[in-house]
Amino acid sequence: MSEYRERTTGEVKSQGQWRAAFPNMSLPRVWGANVCDSMNIDPVLASPAATVGAYQYSARDGVEQNSNGDWVEKYVARDMFADTTEDGVTTTKAEHEAAYQATLDANTATANRSTRDSKLEETDWHGMSDVTMSSEMTTYRQALRDITAHENWPNLQDADWPTKP
Repeated sequence: MSEYRERTTGEVKSQGQWRAAFPNMSLPRVWGANVCDSMNIDPVLASPAATVGAYQYSARDGVEQNSNGDWVEKYVARDMFADTTEDGVTTTKAEHEAAYQATLDANTATANRSTRDSKLEETDWHGMSDVTMSSEMTTYRQALRDITAHENWPNLQDADWPTKP
């Protein structure tokens, strides 16, 4: 969505909002420098989101001028959590973060268990009475069952999974 900043007031509006503000002006589909000059506006250029740390997010915070004098979107890093008090009970930012991380880990663990179960199901036929299971397959299946004891659990990488023989 194209945005433009009014040079005098600093007001930022979308192209559609500026069109509505100038109902009696015939405007081309693409706005060049001449159109912006006649409307006393400058284009707002896209810029990358803010670099964020753990438990932060990038939030749009207006516009600012860059080193070239162009107006660009301004992004800032904001914390996802803060200390809160409800019914006289204070919950710290760290407690909110720990609860959020516990939820993420539980969801990841559930997904990994589902993947493990699928991998076991793919090899179940090796355990039928008329098939002799190789020792490699037995080791592989046991490693799948033991995956929850892996040091990276539940945040496994592809290399953490056992290799199917």
